[in-house]
Amino acid sequence: MFKVSLRTDPAGAWLEQSVKHLVAEAQASSPGSSALLTRMSEALLVEALRRYMRDLPDEQEGWLAGARDPIVGAALSLIHEQADRSWTIADLTAEVGATRSVLQERFARLMGESPLGYLARWRMLLAARQLEATEKTVLEVALDVGYQSEAAFNRAFKREHGAPPGRVPKAATWISRRGARPIHRVVIGR
Repeated sequence: MFKVSLRTDPAGAWLEQSVKHLVAEAQASSPGSSALLTRMSEALLVEALRRYMRDLPDEQEGWLAGARDPIVGAALSLIHEQADRSWTIADLTAEVGATRSVLQERFARLMGESPLGYLARWRMLLAARQLEATEKTVLEVALDVGYQSEAAFNRAFKREHGAPPGRVPKAATWISRRGARPIHRVVIGR
């Protein structure tokens, strides 16, 4: 949960009016209400997140603070959009337009880990979701998330989750019960 003040910003009035309109729309159940509610809710969430991120203190850590930083945010976008790519630090720095030391320092400060460490955990989360939700084989999932061999994928999965993927029939459910570290660590509060 995070708190966004609508009344401390003159432009916040449109957010407040939009929320009131959503409430009225939900009660009216007019034709097209479902589509309107969905789209407006998404837009309001994005705007609320933007405002929240803008107001985070400079020393804030976590995923939202990382996404706000132009260099770390660009690296996160690339990692999320192309998780299966064989990323190196050199590739990431070239794509985001930063030096190796700047990217690694900012990423570690804001995210609490290295860019390639984050990539590895992101891949394991994507893999766990696929293992839970699809009938793909372990090899297919491994290739989908950027591993070149099933053996390397099995070792990485076991290192992250304590068991090989083949022994986890419902991986994401199993992972949540095991208390695996979340991929997004949103720290709220000041």
